Amino acid sequence: MTAGPDRTPLDRAFFDRPVLEVAPDLLGRVLVRRTPDGPIELRLTEVEAYAGPADPGSHAYRGRTERNAVMFGPPGHAYVYFTYGMWHCLNLVCGPEGHASGVLLRAGEVLDGHERAHQRRPKARNDHELAKGPARLATALGVDRRLDGSDVCGGPDSPLGILTGHPARPEQVLSGPRTGVGGEGATHPWRFWIDGDPSVSPYRAHTPRRRNSTRRQVGT
Repeated sequence: MTAGPDRTPLDRAFFDRPVLEVAPDLLGRVLVRRTPDGPIELRLTEVEAYAGPADPGSHAYRGRTERNAVMFGPPGHAYVYFTYGMWHCLNLVCGPEGHASGVLLRAGEVLDGHERAHQRRPKARNDHELAKGPARLATALGVDRRLDGSDVCGGPDSPLGILTGHPARPEQVLSGPRTGVGGEGATHPWRFWIDGDPSVSPYRAHTPRRRNSTRRQVGT
């Protein structure tokens, strides 16, 4: 049987574009997580764009470090970071090599592999909550720092891939401020989501923390 056009993997040229073009274009695409137990497929419903050195909200704003090195590499790779000492978040590097922009995958609808996702997210009350938020998405898919640098355009042997899926229509896509981002980047309308989709996470504005509190790490 020949796979339909919606099963065509996205190539590197898709990601080798400005981040504000790539981010909304990811909505409706299908993220594939290949595990030893079988695949999990997820339709992306919410993302955030981070523009590297030009964006105070980005991990790459102050330059290259050991932690964010993947962001400065070629587009079409996964950048996975650890935050709050307990959660992972999954991002996709885009734009030209060396530019360090990326898209945070905030939420999605599990299409296949529900049982495997529920095993990782036993507290999810229903399928819509499995990947409702970036930490939940990474947990449901079994994503951690070991996948940092994975080539999502690397073919069926890669642990991650992106299929064409059914891109959201322009009239379905809304945008607004990014969740939890403060400072100069607080008002950038670089969060994109599919209007009315139940898997989209709730928006939360940035909350300043006291000097002796643990600093929150947000974005990419």
